[in-house]
Amino acid sequence: MSAYQEQYQWAQQKPEQFWQRQAQNIDWFQAPQTILANDENGIERWFPDGVMNTCWLALDTHCDQGRGAQTALIYDSPVTGVKLRYSYLQLRDQVAVIAGMLAAQGVTKGDRVVIYMPMIPEAVMAMLACARLGAIHSVVFGGFAPSELAVRIEDAEPKVIMTASCGVEVNKLIPYKPMIDQAIMDSRWKPENVFVLQRPQCEAELNQERDIDWLQAQQSALPHACVPVLATDPLYILYTSGTTGKPKGVVRDNGGHAVAMKYSMSAIYNMPQDGVFWAASDVGWVVGHSYIVYAPLIHGCTTILYEGKPVRTPDPGAFWRVCEEYQVDVLFSAPTAFRAIKKEDPQGESLKQYDLSQLNAIFMAGERLDPPTLEWVVSHANKPVIDHWWQTETGWAIASNLTGVEMMPVKAGSATMPVPGYQVAILNEMGQAVEANQQGFIALKRPLPPSCLPTVWRNHDRFESGYLSQFPGYYVSGDGGYLDQDGYLFIMGRIDDVINVAGHRLSTGEMEEIVGGHPAIAECAVVGIHDELKGQLPLGFVVLKDGVSIDDITLEGELVSKVRDSIGAVACFKHALVVERLPKTRSGKILRRTIRQIADGESYTVPSTIDDPTSISEIERVLRL
Repeated sequence: MSAYQEQYQWAQQKPEQFWQRQAQNIDWFQAPQTILANDENGIERWFPDGVMNTCWLALDTHCDQGRGAQTALIYDSPVTGVKLRYSYLQLRDQVAVIAGMLAAQGVTKGDRVVIYMPMIPEAVMAMLACARLGAIHSVVFGGFAPSELAVRIEDAEPKVIMTASCGVEVNKLIPYKPMIDQAIMDSRWKPENVFVLQRPQCEAELNQERDIDWLQAQQSALPHACVPVLATDPLYILYTSGTTGKPKGVVRDNGGHAVAMKYSMSAIYNMPQDGVFWAASDVGWVVGHSYIVYAPLIHGCTTILYEGKPVRTPDPGAFWRVCEEYQVDVLFSAPTAFRAIKKEDPQGESLKQYDLSQLNAIFMAGERLDPPTLEWVVSHANKPVIDHWWQTETGWAIASNLTGVEMMPVKAGSATMPVPGYQVAILNEMGQAVEANQQGFIALKRPLPPSCLPTVWRNHDRFESGYLSQFPGYYVSGDGGYLDQDGYLFIMGRIDDVINVAGHRLSTGEMEEIVGGHPAIAECAVVGIHDELKGQLPLGFVVLKDGVSIDDITLEGELVSKVRDSIGAVACFKHALVVERLPKTRSGKILRRTIRQIADGESYTVPSTIDDPTSISEIERVLRL
């Protein structure tokens, strides 16, 4: 058997033995005797009698081992021109004082703390300070609309909120305090205090009865020790969009999460303990939680916190500059970041200025990695590009190429194979397994491995109905795809992205792959729109690479021919509209559902997560032509 097969079968056949072995790699206060047991809801829970603290694992244990002088966190902010470094010892001491600052206001184990902050070191410190106290943090992406923030405040019921006076973007300041004030006013739940970190770019006016100046409070606070918690106690709540309005509060436990994070850094990312890991994401998303903050620090790496964009801060060479300057071993970002770079620098000229010899691999996740983007990055960066698939709900990869176990051959469009601990099945509507290369619902056989959500915050029925009830014994991912004859997993997009054209079930993801392969296209989206005769028809929206000049009619004809040649006339792909930009969330996911609603003339709500609201009017404009 290959090294991958050995690990996978061990985790599949003897999951308790496998995860007990992985649990030995973290520093428990009290090592678990029970590895797997069901809770009162019948949900499998890992290491239920283990006692630990996640902040201890991320900071204190390294200091105790004599590694306190190593750099833990690098802050690089092209939007403000500030660069800072924190050693493990410096970060631990600051976090301990911030924990003391929270404790002075009565925050204790089990209390919730909402963190609404930009990409600055204090955001990381706030998360770790909550973990130090056993408090449950809920990070909300800085700049979210007050209405969305209010919903999260109502659901989490935080004792305090931690924020900064503003966020800084390219040529733009976003004052946070007015949005916090509006959200609290709109919410039925009122936090006791709001800690405000004043940034010099835009200071906020404080409410004397409720608001606390962060830096003043920190100066007078006493350091606080790590509070022991059970492995099954919640570490954080992270809200993910629900299909019906109200966001779902994904709950992450302490113990299973820490074990999975530690395992993933070795098995998936092949990171040396003293290496430099850069997840170019945001702490408001799950990637930021797992791979900016917790996993690199638990593993003992240097992690990078980047307050900037892949382009225009100042140019499309920004990512490559950071990789060279800090000798990054592994870079991890979303495909949309590289499509933005490719759009502005199609020939990869900016990359040639930098020495990337230290960089071992580039990982991508967050959305489907289309083969044209994969091929562009591989050809210009000359590095392995690893597509891996995971969800907010799992907290780490479900399928990946395990670079630290065995590097498998890459197949464009595939996230390679299931990670040990995950048993992936492709099911039809009846819950029956389908044959190789046949598309269906991607489901995970229970028990799920450590780190996966055990419930939805304060709404276990929603967890059961949304994830577990459709196929008993399985977790339903909501994504569609297939396993090929070699066991490689292909993700074709959300189940609702499968369209029905005259009775034929077709993947818009497959069409996007074909359209995106055209040399003039930087990125694209294909949605299914209503048709009286055939039920649905595909409609393409495409963004051209910078500097490309092609007649719209000519381009549309070429794209129609490409889809017809690859899928056949059955696809009924007849129209492709050129747009300046596609509507996306701040994490880079294209808002396909919103595009479809606009095209179908349905009422729609612009999501609070949208990156550029003008992109909506751009879709409306081209549809009117």
